[in-house]
Amino acid sequence: MKAYVFPLSPNARKVMAVAAHLDLPLDYQVVDLTKGESRTPEFLKLNPNGKMPVLVDGDFVLWESNAIMQYLASQKPNGLWPDDAQVRADICRWQCWQLSEWMPACGPLLWENLLKAMLQQGSPDGKVVQNAEANFLRTASILDQHLAQRDYLVGDDVTLADLAMAAPLEYAAAAKMPWASHEHLQRWYARIDALPAWQKTKPRMG
Repeated sequence: MKAYVFPLSPNARKVMAVAAHLDLPLDYQVVDLTKGESRTPEFLKLNPNGKMPVLVDGDFVLWESNAIMQYLASQKPNGLWPDDAQVRADICRWQCWQLSEWMPACGPLLWENLLKAMLQQGSPDGKVVQNAEANFLRTASILDQHLAQRDYLVGDDVTLADLAMAAPLEYAAAAKMPWASHEHLQRWYARIDALPAWQKTKPRMG
């Protein structure tokens, strides 16, 4: 299987972490977003949205990071994607929430406080940052409360839900995400951050 990734991307990182956790060999092809490589005619044939990651398994081409995570985790029995309908539904619920609520809460702070400077796109917009911080605090509180009496999002061990949710928090400090008061969320992320697969796929800035 071949995976097209930009290793600094949270969406690519969570896919790479699944592969590392399950010891699945992937042939990685770096797509440098800073050079517009996701907008080339060749890449757009794989994903007309011009986004990565993309997984190619023979004639099967799959985009959308959470779908790729589920497909990889379906390759062998494992605890990331247990063979139980209710557990899988719960994991999928959190992966959907990650797309609909969590990334919209983290994304503006990633852009304004980190990516703008990296891509030389100007200074942070104070009003956008203020609104983004308020949204982040609201959304992070939901996660913090859910994790108050548990170590992982679903069940008693790490699942795809945890890897999906943890990805943007790699940049929490650089993006100035206001999570200092969310002790349960920080405790949970420290547990994910210590995973060998998470360390193995840690993005290397520069």
